[in-house]
This record gives sequence, structure tokens and C-alpha cells, in this order.
Amino acid sequence: MVEIPARPESRGERKERTRRAILDAALALCEDSSLVALSLRQVAKEVGIVPTAFYRHFGSIEALGLELVDESFVSLRAMLRDVRRRDPAFEDIIDGSIRILVEHVHQQRAHFHFIARERAAGPPTVREAIRHEIELCERELATDLARMPGIEPWSADDLRVLSNLIVMAMVATAEAILSAPRRPDAEKQIVETARTQLRMVLIGALNWRSKS
Repeated sequence: MVEIPARPESRGERKERTRRAILDAALALCEDSSLVALSLRQVAKEVGIVPTAFYRHFGSIEALGLELVDESFVSLRAMLRDVRRRDPAFEDIIDGSIRILVEHVHQQRAHFHFIARERAAGPPTVREAIRHEIELCERELATDLARMPGIEPWSADDLRVLSNLIVMAMVATAEAILSAPRRPDAEKQIVETARTQLRMVLIGALNWRSKS
């Protein structure tokens, strides 16, 4: 049997593979410290490239951090939007959103460890990017909530307040999962607490009337 040789890797494919390796190396190196303590020399050494090669992919360590923030949030926001559009009932939105959040934290655990740490201790540009992504989650949620029955009397400001409460509860849930012992019962308790908190918030919200 004649063995067909593998197709040679293109220049673009090599470049993308190196870029991915740099991102993964940064995540690994940041497991025990903040991005502010990371040098491009450390990252380059971890990947096996010369330091100057780093600049072919990222202009700085902060730019690398911004890419990691983007990776962490883009798919999560898309999946949460999909949950809200498929399940119009408030209870379904809560359950679906928590399920998606938990799945995403498990699938991208290193990314969310990075987000949880850099949200408080990262470089200013990275902290601002995380704040902006959380704010985008709140805006998108407020837009979707405004279309739901029972929310008609609410003002735009009150919708933003409600969205902030929900999103920050989900942020806290993600951080709790990351710091909890890796036992099913520990995570189950966190998820049940989050579900109860959000249902209590929405029960109160449905009885709220904005000031005219």
C-alpha cells in the first residue's frame, strides 16, 4: 500500500499554529500570577521561539491579553443570546443561561481563571476590556428582556439595573465554580444557589413598576 504524504503546512497555517501556541502558553504561565508579571521573553521561551518572533503575532503582552479576553466572551455571549431567543419564559432563560455558563466555564476553564484574576489585578487595558465585555452582556440582556411580556412598564434605566444584577450574579457564579473543590456536590450547590438567586430577582422584578 502506497502511503500518501501529508500535505505540507502552509505559511499561513504555521503562523496560526504559532499564534495559538503563544496564547496557550500565556494562559499556562498566568495560572499562578497576573499578566502584569508576565514578560514576552517568558512566553517566547515557553513556545520555543525567539523573543522578536513574538511581535509578528502581538504588539505587546497587553495585546495578547486582549485577545484572550475576546476569546473568553465572544462565544459565551452568542450562546446566551441564543438561549434567550429560544426560551421566552423567564424560568427557561434562567435555567438555560446557568447551564450554558457552567458548560462554558468547564470548556474554557483556563480562560475563565484568567478573566477572574485579570478583572482585579490585570493591566488597565485588559481590566477595561473585561469591564466592557461584561457591560456588553448587560446591554444585550436588557435589549432581550425589553421584548418580554410583563416588562413593558419598565424604564430603560431600570432594565439596565436588572440586567446588571443578573449578569453580576452570573459572574459571581462562574468565579465560585472556579474556586470550589472539584466535587459534583460542591458545584451542584453553587448552581442551585445561583438559580434560586436569579429566580428571586426576577420574581421581584415582575412586580416592579418604574417611576413615571
